[in-house]
Amino acid sequence: MRVFRGHSRPVPAPVVLAIGNFDGVHLGHAALVKRLAQVAMECQLVPTVLTFEPHPREFFAPDSAPARLTTLREKLELLGECGARQAVICPFNAAFAALSADEFVAQVLVRGCQVRHLIIGDDFRFGRGRSGDFAMLQEAGQRFGFAVEAMGSVLADGERVSSSAVRRALLAGDMEHAARLLGRPYIIDGQVSHGQKLGRQIGFATANLRIKHNPLPMTGVFAVEVSGLGDKPLPGVANLGVRPTVGGTRPLLEVHLFDFDRDIYGAHISVRFVHKLRDEQRFPNIDALKAQIAADAAAARAFFEL
Repeated sequence: MRVFRGHSRPVPAPVVLAIGNFDGVHLGHAALVKRLAQVAMECQLVPTVLTFEPHPREFFAPDSAPARLTTLREKLELLGECGARQAVICPFNAAFAALSADEFVAQVLVRGCQVRHLIIGDDFRFGRGRSGDFAMLQEAGQRFGFAVEAMGSVLADGERVSSSAVRRALLAGDMEHAARLLGRPYIIDGQVSHGQKLGRQIGFATANLRIKHNPLPMTGVFAVEVSGLGDKPLPGVANLGVRPTVGGTRPLLEVHLFDFDRDIYGAHISVRFVHKLRDEQRFPNIDALKAQIAADAAAARAFFEL
């Protein structure tokens, strides 16, 4: 995927464009990007997404912003898998937030993105004070020469698919429900880094991933599958949290892979959370922690029928 930072320099050629935060890249986002790719093929233009960094709610209310479901890298990778071939990332700062709806259209959509066909979600609002809406975009499209369409909501088992619904499922530990909304298991990816080697000392070596999601959308112990280390996903058990028993303070994802002993430091892996086993908790000592990890590993093996 080709990535452009900001809108001050126009993209090289006119595009079909979809706009959104795309946090989580759930079934609704996937449907929108699939439509984007279809229209782009018909128009023989590049299917392009426009998104924001940080999330607008992180800018306006950093203390109460919702937990991110995806990092920027994860989001772009998932959008690429859905059919986007180009992304414009607009830094959401004070200057960007101050743009009126008319300025957003003229500066971002027309001059920066050279939009020829625009696709948005049915609840998209834009510009200072969220004053811009679908009707305004239609009127602007007539003036500037671009078509506009809005995608309706996507339902999963009668429920409207949204990033908020995914967050609620993750927070409740219902990984199966989250997967139905996402169209796949929830994923965190990252580079394996060196840790304290405590897991190795107690018989459960782990691959450690430093977590950029802050706050975390969920914590606990999970049965997981790991991609990026071979031809097929590898089963394991993982702890996502701050590790209170050993005095941890920063979020960390620790993954123990079953029947696996390769050195994978520096590897980029994707961890799929398929089933929650329990909440993260503090234990009175390392022996109690070791016993619980053994029980967690056994429970995960039983889940995978290993």
